[in-house]
Amino acid sequence: MTPAARLGVLGGTFDPIHVGHVAAASAARRALALDRVLLMPTHVPPHRSVQPQASPFHRFAMAALAAQADPAFAASDLELQAPGPTYTSTTLARLEGCGYSPLQIFFITGADAFADIETWRDYPSLLDHGHFVVISRPGRPAAALRHELPALAARMVDAGTAVPSVASILLVEASTPDVSSTAIRRKACEDGDLDGLVPPAVAAHIHRYGLYSGRSVA
Repeated sequence: MTPAARLGVLGGTFDPIHVGHVAAASAARRALALDRVLLMPTHVPPHRSVQPQASPFHRFAMAALAAQADPAFAASDLELQAPGPTYTSTTLARLEGCGYSPLQIFFITGADAFADIETWRDYPSLLDHGHFVVISRPGRPAAALRHELPALAARMVDAGTAVPSVASILLVEASTPDVSSTAIRRKACEDGDLDGLVPPAVAAHIHRYGLYSGRSVA
């Protein structure tokens, strides 16, 4: 992996990846002039009691199809290659092992997920190993985190200003679709109509392999 000047990383179960994920990645890329954004499916999500329905193969394939939305996007199997639960701190360490410095890494997450940062493994030290890009969610502005997480408020910076020379929490206010993978799996099982919920190529993949319908063929 050749280090990019500014590398965005959007991790997730991606079961399946949807238009909300793509919109968040696009918002981060635009707001922070990211050179490359990796869409990185997790191997074993540590905070979920129920494991992904789609296999790692299919989740990576769907991420690769979604990456077609932008030439700066690419799917990464960095987390899928590692055994055991996927932790952000471990992913950041692996990226540093690939030659990236913490100031080159921009880890993208939603405001709802980041609100629980104090429960993440290796908190607070993981915050020193990359910039955290926090994207607003429908009804959940990123700026509200200054009040929800007062101990971290001093590290929070509104995107659009100069990126600090220390690892920081960069807040991005953006309009992203209010969709969820859970609802998409249910809809795929009920009627299969995924228009406007996932990228067209991802919808075609889901239908081709019968994902989430109970008739998976691979």
